[in-house]
Amino acid sequence: MSSIIAGSARRLFTTATASSAFRAALCGPAVTGLLRGSPAQAESLWIRFPAREASTMSLSPAKSGEGEEEEKPKAVGGDDPKEKAVASYWGIPPSKIAKADGTEWKWNCFRPWETYKPDLTIDLKKHHTPNNFLDKFALLRRYGCRAMMLETVAAVPGMVGGMLLHCKSLRSFEHSGGWIRTLLEEAENERMHLMTFMEVSQPRWYERALVIAVQGVFFNAYFLAYLASPKLAHRIVGYLEEEAIHSYTEFLKELDKGTIENVPAPAIAIDYWRLPSDSTLRDVVLAVRADEAHHRDVNHYASDIHYQGQELKQSPAPIGYH
Repeated sequence: MSSIIAGSARRLFTTATASSAFRAALCGPAVTGLLRGSPAQAESLWIRFPAREASTMSLSPAKSGEGEEEEKPKAVGGDDPKEKAVASYWGIPPSKIAKADGTEWKWNCFRPWETYKPDLTIDLKKHHTPNNFLDKFALLRRYGCRAMMLETVAAVPGMVGGMLLHCKSLRSFEHSGGWIRTLLEEAENERMHLMTFMEVSQPRWYERALVIAVQGVFFNAYFLAYLASPKLAHRIVGYLEEEAIHSYTEFLKELDKGTIENVPAPAIAIDYWRLPSDSTLRDVVLAVRADEAHHRDVNHYASDIHYQGQELKQSPAPIGYH
């Protein structure tokens, strides 16, 4: 084993094409000096390297005459096959998270510190009265985009806005006032709405195809709209969120009438919104409607900032305002 490691070290660091100056620049004076020494010194140096900094060079499986066996890499995790797939070379073990009661946290799409209790104290009658052409144009889009209010599409505006603000911040070397995080937070929140309703009803193949087509059109349309006029883009989303509030209010009426079965709340919704364990679909819809109301407020607020001739970064963003 000693001869194998020493020979490998010499082949790795003392090739015919590498000059001593190059080795000094690569390894440093101390390492270069040791490599000029005996094989035993080279072996000692190699063994002392931490596992995370060692070379990925594979050694021969042959055993030395001293009876030493080749040490095989050990998995970081326990008996779980998923954990064994993690390479010990990088030293990154799979994270294990538990709830407050000690049970295992089973959601990979969000963590306990990303959950929250919904603020249901919302004004359902708030409405931004259009007072110019752009506002009226945005209001008209509310009725034409009802099909786009699927949760798969509702997460597009926040992602597009956050992405464009992110790129602008990089170009201008300026902060965003927290608006990047706020808009991405909105997109993530809308995506969690989708993850929740996927547990309630599974969409059929043609519904998925429709979503893909609508999302492809809407993403590009909203992208261009935001480039042309951020104040118009945010106003459109504000009105779309008003329509979403109306739609979820009608949903609640159908639940109360018994037209739609008030099934138990999905486990993912209970954990995400920190709902009681005996919550129902009605409780989930209340939480989702509250989120939409907060998105309404944020986007109308963002549009108002632009209408006042300012940039979003000049007004602190309402981070955490779901």
